[in-house]
Amino acid sequence: MKKLYWRPQRVSLKLLWVVALVGISGLIAVENYRVREQQPFYVEKMRAAKLAKRAFEVILQERLRLGHPLDAEADPAGTGLIGDLLTPVTTNPGHLPAKQTSANPNFAAVIVHLLMRAGVEPGDRVAVGVSGSFPALNICLYAAMKELELKPVIISSAGSSQWGANFQDFMWPIMEKVLEEKRVFPFRSVAVSRGGIDDRGLGLTKSARKLLDHAIEISGAPPLFVANYDEGLQKRMEIFQEQSEGDDYAVYINVGGGTTSVGTKVGKKLFKPGLNRYPPRGPIAIDSVMSRFASDGVPVIHLIQIDTLATYYGLPSSPTTMPKVGEGKIFYREVHSPLLALIVLLIITALLVAFVRLDWGYRLFAANKRDTGSNKPERMV
Repeated sequence: MKKLYWRPQRVSLKLLWVVALVGISGLIAVENYRVREQQPFYVEKMRAAKLAKRAFEVILQERLRLGHPLDAEADPAGTGLIGDLLTPVTTNPGHLPAKQTSANPNFAAVIVHLLMRAGVEPGDRVAVGVSGSFPALNICLYAAMKELELKPVIISSAGSSQWGANFQDFMWPIMEKVLEEKRVFPFRSVAVSRGGIDDRGLGLTKSARKLLDHAIEISGAPPLFVANYDEGLQKRMEIFQEQSEGDDYAVYINVGGGTTSVGTKVGKKLFKPGLNRYPPRGPIAIDSVMSRFASDGVPVIHLIQIDTLATYYGLPSSPTTMPKVGEGKIFYREVHSPLLALIVLLIITALLVAFVRLDWGYRLFAANKRDTGSNKPERMV
């Protein structure tokens, strides 16, 4: 017995072309029409960015009060967070475009994103290492930690590379103090080192090292004086242990290239920018705060290669005006419109059912053919 199945017998090639053209047109429409969709943790990101913007304004006003005018060439966006090329307390070279790119309050949203990917929850204790090289990025980190209700243990250094917080009367420890006194942030460093080579300002003049020590003293933070690299590393780990109050650290966050935090220039490059869930692989092992936390299974957020991070998260490089809060694909992403895709699919399905399954197209053509034929005059025989 033969199997019975349905197949279209009288589908017009013209109708199939109609369906094909509708499908192609629909595909083009879906591909070219995008809608904006909020990224995860949008509310937290916006709050952190707004808080960072407020902190930027506080630092700008304090800088102007201290008599440090803005350099329109180095700081075209007028952020007040770009220092000088060279001052007595400048510890090492710096990359101006990276400093300009970092002066964006929306980096606070990037850090929120990285922290949430690391799995932090409100009340978690986090370990932090910052220097004066990227004051804007430090501020964005503090804003993210406050909005996520984290408990940071911060060890910072006073020194700065070029274009960072390198005014001798307005280094990072003093900025941090101002932000706490203005009630922008509820926390500050539990210890501050000189920074620079070996974390003790090697290469600077004796008077410059005294300026670093004076800034630490003015800030009121406990000083962290070390004799060499190994002692600095060990003391930092001891402070983190003492300040943990028995809690496990959820993440370690490093900003910039602090010597003992990253492990010299070589160690700095072993970890990729952003979130590192595992210690780096390879034959080179550099002992540092980051590597120790990573070896203990603690995720590490490494905030370096700022231009790379900015590009990846849709933030501008070296902006000439202060970016508005909420700009960048860290807040929104463009996606295909599900509604438009559904409408196109329904139209194509309806045409296929009508023209192929129900033979409406054949009937329509047949009816037109009959009507056309009935109107023709009869032939004479």
